[in-house]
Parts: sequence; C-alpha cells; structure tokens
Amino acid sequence: MKAIILAAGAGIRLNPITENRPKPLIKISGKPILEYTLEAISYSGINEAIIVTNYKEEAIRKYFGDGRKYHLKIRYKTQGKMKGTGHALGKTESLIKDNFILIYGDLLFSPEIIKKIIDKFNTKKVDAIIAVTSVKNPEKYGIVEIDKRNNITKIIEKPEPQNTTSNLANAGLYLFSQEIFDKIKQINPSIRGEYELTDAVSLFIKDSKKILALQINDDDWIDIARPWDLLEANRWILERSKTKTLGTIEKGSYLIGPVTVAKTARIRSGAYIEGPAFFDEGADIGPNCYIRPFTSIGKNVRIGNACEIKNSLIMDNTHVGHLSYVGDSVICERCNLGAGSIIANYRFDSKSVKMKVKNTLIDTKRRKLGAIIGDDVKTGIHAVLLPGVKVGNNSWIGVKYIVDRDLPSNSYAILKQNQKNLKKK
Repeated sequence: MKAIILAAGAGIRLNPITENRPKPLIKISGKPILEYTLEAISYSGINEAIIVTNYKEEAIRKYFGDGRKYHLKIRYKTQGKMKGTGHALGKTESLIKDNFILIYGDLLFSPEIIKKIIDKFNTKKVDAIIAVTSVKNPEKYGIVEIDKRNNITKIIEKPEPQNTTSNLANAGLYLFSQEIFDKIKQINPSIRGEYELTDAVSLFIKDSKKILALQINDDDWIDIARPWDLLEANRWILERSKTKTLGTIEKGSYLIGPVTVAKTARIRSGAYIEGPAFFDEGADIGPNCYIRPFTSIGKNVRIGNACEIKNSLIMDNTHVGHLSYVGDSVICERCNLGAGSIIANYRFDSKSVKMKVKNTLIDTKRRKLGAIIGDDVKTGIHAVLLPGVKVGNNSWIGVKYIVDRDLPSNSYAILKQNQKNLKKK
C-alpha cells in the first residue's frame, strides 16, 4: 500500500510565516510538519509515499529527497494550477494501482491512526474509510453525518454556521480504492472554483458505497490552519516528549519536567526551565533566563540574560536580547529583538485576542496570544508588540515603538520625536 500526501497549497492563512516557506516545512520542535507525517507513514509499515507539491515545491523536494532517511521511497507530483483537493489527488492516478492512504499535508496526528485505518479496512467490508473527530467549530472543516453503524451518509465541505448538522469533522486521513479517481473525473467545480475531494466522496455515497467513519480522539489530531494553531501544534508535540539532555547544562541551572537539550546547545547558569521544552542544536540560553512550559527554541537561537519566554515557538538563528519578554508567540528565522523588547500576550480588558487572517479580523478564542513575527525582523530596544499583531518579513520596529496593528513585510515603524538641545546654565 502507498500513501499520498497533499502538500501543494500556499498556506496564505499563515502569512507572513508562509511567505518564505511552504506550510509543510514549518518547523515545530526541530522538525518540519511534513516530517512528522512521513515518520507516521513509515511507522505504519507503508514503504512508499507520493507527495503532491506546488507552492515552493523545490524546497520540499530538496529537504525530503528520495525518502531514505525515513525508510520510505518518496516520489513527487506537481499539481500545477491550484484547482482543489480533488484535482490534486487526480494528479497521482498513474502512480496508484491498489488501495491507498491519503493524508492532508498540514496535520499532526498519532502514528497509530494509520494502522487503525488499515486494520479497519482489512476487517470490515467497506469501500473507503475516513477518519473523523469531534470539533467545537465544524464550519471550519468538512463535516460528516453518520448512521448507527458509523457509515458516512453525508459529507459537506465547510458549511455555513447555520447549516451545520454535525460536529464530526473530516480529519483529512482516508483510505480509498482506485475507484475514487473515476469519481473525481465526474465532479464539477465548486462555488470556490475548485474540484473538491468531498464532492467525489459524495458520489461514492450516492452510489451506495460503504464509507466507514473511523472516530479518533480530538487529542490525537491537530489541524494547522491559522497562525495560532502552530502554538497548539507545538504543545501537542511537547506533551509527548521526554527528557533528553545531551548539551551543556551549567551549574546553577534548574530543569523541571521533560526538557530536550540538543548536543551543541548550552543552558547557562541561573536558567530556570519548566518543561516540556525543546532546545535545538546551537541554542544558547541565559544566563538567568526563565523558560516556561511549551517553548521550542530553534537552531542557533540566542536568548539573552534575564529573558522570559513562555509558550512560544522561536525559529532558527533568532536573537532575543537581554531583559525581553516573549509570550504565546511565533517568531520566525533570523530575527533580532533588541534589549527590553516586550511581546504582550494579554488584553487589558481580559477579552479574547483577535488577529487578522486574510484581512478579516478573527476571534482566536484565546485569552493569551502574543505576536506572529516573520523572518528577518528587527526591533529596537524597548519595543512593544501588543497582543494579536503580525509583523511581516524583513520589517523593522524602532526604539520604544508600540506596535498596535499589523506591520506588512518590508516595512518599518518608528517613533518620531523632536530633540531639543539646550545649553546648560
């Protein structure tokens, strides 16, 4: 059996993070999202994966290569024009001769799920299997309706909130036979102008095919659709981590709970680290830092003296200057936060934090959320970023400036003042 991974999308909801990298290559706790999927595929006993790519596909192909590292044979297919999930899957037809697993490329999930899907298919007389999970906001997903035997009777792609008839979401993991390709050829473009895989599944249902819903626990699965989902994904990974300290831990440092310290990382004296936390190769922490739970620090990241970092994802080659605070934030690569920079994560009125996604202000439902910062961003000393702001790639924030709204890529925000020089009497 082969596995197909759909990894062609541009992930524009995650901008500015995805302006410089495809979503599957966003690193969380030291690995790209797609690497966790490939490891799960290998764990399940599958030995060949087909990755459908398009946006910044060269980076994906270069990183994963032929798959030997994951004990897999990896082949690639380019989607070309972005015409939806059904269109993307259809591109792989010539490579598929048997039943196959299909996975969306922006998920994190328990490796056991693939095994469960295969086992169910081998023991039940069904034509397909779709993993489903209970969600609180079904309008964000494709939803399914099931009968008493867990057979899917209806599937709808992202219904309007008033039209949601189920809280069971399509989890983006499937087992199909080759027959799905015939159904894809029969579907028409949706309102969005895309060929939706769910429409092909609906044709299966119309033809009285048995499609089993495999219900999975909501804590076995994470969908990464919006910037703050990366914090949930980071938490999900770290909750499953164990202590592994290979690097240098100086005297006077305190590590509590599961903490991973890579071989060339250094934790300096006076650091107080509450796990779960992750420190990649070359990370240099402290002295006298407070690193709070669910923090991932990338390669060659420098956290200066007396900083506090909480529930954040800080990517490779970033420098957080001394006396800074970073809370509930994502900071991309090669950033430099000046001394005393503050990323606030809590609204003064205690309401949930809102953030713009594709120019629409979204209630994140999070009481604590800091900033999303792109690559190559610099802040001057004592800069302040208020909850929910996004800073685009290659932007600069001046000394003591308060960022209270999104700053586009390749911009700068400075505080102008008129300096008046007077002679001493």
